Amino acid sequence: MAHVMRTPRRVLILVENLPSPFDRRVWQEACALRDAGYVVSIICPTGHGYERKFEDIGGIHIYRYSLPVEASGAAGYALEYAIALASTFVLSWRVLITRGFDIIHACNPPDLFFLIGAFFKLFGKKFVFDHHDLNPELYEAKFGRRDFFHRLMLTLEYWSFRTADVSIATNESYRRIAIDRGLMQANRVFVVRSGPSLERLRILPAENRLKCGRRFLVGYVGVMGKQEGIDYLLRAVRHIVHELGRSDVQFGLVGGGTSLDEMKDYAVALGVADFVTFTGRVPDEELLAMLSTADVCVNPDIANDMNDKSTINKIMEYMALGKPIVQFDLAEGRYSAQQASLYARSNDAVDLAAKIVELLDDPARRAQMGEFGRKRVAEELEWRYEEPKLLAAYDALWQSAADSVPARRAKPIADDDTVGSMHPAVTGPRNLSAGTLETTRGDTPI
Repeated sequence: MAHVMRTPRRVLILVENLPSPFDRRVWQEACALRDAGYVVSIICPTGHGYERKFEDIGGIHIYRYSLPVEASGAAGYALEYAIALASTFVLSWRVLITRGFDIIHACNPPDLFFLIGAFFKLFGKKFVFDHHDLNPELYEAKFGRRDFFHRLMLTLEYWSFRTADVSIATNESYRRIAIDRGLMQANRVFVVRSGPSLERLRILPAENRLKCGRRFLVGYVGVMGKQEGIDYLLRAVRHIVHELGRSDVQFGLVGGGTSLDEMKDYAVALGVADFVTFTGRVPDEELLAMLSTADVCVNPDIANDMNDKSTINKIMEYMALGKPIVQFDLAEGRYSAQQASLYARSNDAVDLAAKIVELLDDPARRAQMGEFGRKRVAEELEWRYEEPKLLAAYDALWQSAADSVPARRAKPIADDDTVGSMHPAVTGPRNLSAGTLETTRGDTPI
């Protein structure tokens, strides 16, 4: 049934980590809202290929601001986020005066946009928190410690949830965090997964040149960052080449990030540079060509608390292209891929290598797994199944508080990670998803 509004409501989407429309999840949400009758504006940073400060694409107004060089340390992130927050606040006034907005839809990271949301709520605006990343877990994954800044991440996350009229989670693990750690009412938290679009993810003819004269190609797409486990993948390449004596496999790694140059140097140090193609960030056509040519796709994301709870976009995009997958055994990764993937022991580069070779040497199994993944996306995980859930979340904005049922309150955990007595600390057990889908982790769109 079509979603119809008598008077169009106006939405302002805030995003900091990627420009629009490059951020696929944000763009899918914006288009779904526009098609449902909302007037949509976006504030985001500039980026390569997206340098214009203002752009109107299909009736969606995009306002962009410049950021300094991509941050890699705590001080760099603090500077980047401070500039982003100030720029976003100034542009919010510009949108308010020109187009207007009734709803602020804030995507993290960072967990700072609640400050803007809280300010405009004083003027009757609604605030939606779109939870893409677990920032406390992301901080721990990047820096390997739980210190003052980790506790600060917990506090900012808590106030993002407490400010929100509605929260959007990318999977059931994130939904439980919103309820247990953010103390949100259960019927105010909606799971909207980052389903791929089969219309965009077209299977292209294989291009043998990408195999560099070798028999097989193993594909990867994503961010070149520390928590993405590219070092594990390169050690797996070394094992395949030097320990197993396989010179018939090329690895194509697509994507940019703060660790790209470091990983290139690491490939040289391991003696596998000739077997690895680093493309950097490339247009969709080149990316799709690499993945369409690949015999196996790989996701080496490190097994940690963040990745265990996060849905990774690339997994479902590999599936959409009909590719068999090898990854470490993570709860949300296993939920998404199911029989489309083999699962290596956590953070074990040798077992990752063994699983890759096992699939390369079994073409019948590769075909069966690829077919399963493609069918699962087409029948369950594609974005068109998520659009009604997004619109239901927006409908809930206008329900009276009397219609809400208080959520179960989590018991505070008495350890060093509790910030005062406001909310519980990071939960330890692995959460196995019971529902539907990276962000997903939202930092790896293709």
